[in-house]
Amino acid sequence: MDTMQSKTIDSAKLDTLVGRVVSDLSAGYGGVMVSLGHRLGLYKAMADRGPLTSREIASRARCAERYVREWLNSQVAGGYVTYHAVSGTYELTPEQAFVLANEDSPVFIPNAWATPASMWADEDKAVEAFRTGAGIPWGDHDGRLFCGVASFYRNAYRASLVPEWLPALDGAVEKLKAGALVADVGCGHGHSTVLMAQAFPKSKFHGFDTHEKSVDEARRVAGEAGVSGRASFSTARAETYPGTGYDLICFFDCLHDMGNPVAAATHAAKALAKDGTVMLVEPFANDRVEDNISPVGRLYYAASTTICCAHAISDGGHIVLGAQAGEARLKDVFRKAGFTRFRKAMQTPFNLILEARL
Repeated sequence: MDTMQSKTIDSAKLDTLVGRVVSDLSAGYGGVMVSLGHRLGLYKAMADRGPLTSREIASRARCAERYVREWLNSQVAGGYVTYHAVSGTYELTPEQAFVLANEDSPVFIPNAWATPASMWADEDKAVEAFRTGAGIPWGDHDGRLFCGVASFYRNAYRASLVPEWLPALDGAVEKLKAGALVADVGCGHGHSTVLMAQAFPKSKFHGFDTHEKSVDEARRVAGEAGVSGRASFSTARAETYPGTGYDLICFFDCLHDMGNPVAAATHAAKALAKDGTVMLVEPFANDRVEDNISPVGRLYYAASTTICCAHAISDGGHIVLGAQAGEARLKDVFRKAGFTRFRKAMQTPFNLILEARL
């Protein structure tokens, strides 16, 4: 280190930063291991089985023991698997299994690693976008993005949408029970639409998305759930989808991706029944950058850089909200669209649940 550097660099601060960087790098490597453990069934082979040897786990998962042993040690080092040194065995605790092996858990995480994998695969596109200012349409991303996003949100919606979020809206559940007309705008793979259709058999649901392959997948999901007769899906933009008199219009984690969110909100105002409700679910964010300094904020800003903002720019870029828009900016969008009432119905560590009415 030269004299100038030794006078200007605080070694304690440097050590802290390097430690953080190494921890982040370790987490990136760990994500690959988590994905492998999920795809190979290694976590499921361990769940509810108590302490097992590497050979027993390999046999249960039908994998080569030497690979499994090294993988297990990476999991122990990361705190994802418990190691018993006396017996040389490995164990997945109930808490670890809830996060890593239970695919219906609201905190099941392995599929979420498909999203950063897609971001790495699309790195060249991101570099070009930075240099030119051009956008990247949703459909131009690596295919792992769609599965990763759908899987990540599916379980959160399954745990919270019907029992918590909808009841937080004024009068929405009563209408749904009686028989309401619902639009799910930006429905993706249709998990949110299907969950509502299963919970409220007297209501009709229409899912709209611009990504044709996602719409096809949504139809498949609805068919498997047995709600195709009450949940239909079609390709349409947020500013032009058909129908009027909707009692409930939902935007699940998608408004910030749109190139003209005011136009989308304006169309919702026209399509909404007189006493209808818009339910807006957005990534959790405070209104100021300095209040979003957290692991969740970092995650959302990063995804927003290469995915959310990139799509909004490709979609016209009239207003590029980004995934950390915050309540105040979202309220302004709906105010410009003619809504007179806008409130935060509830929040979670990952989401804002907002209600807009005319």
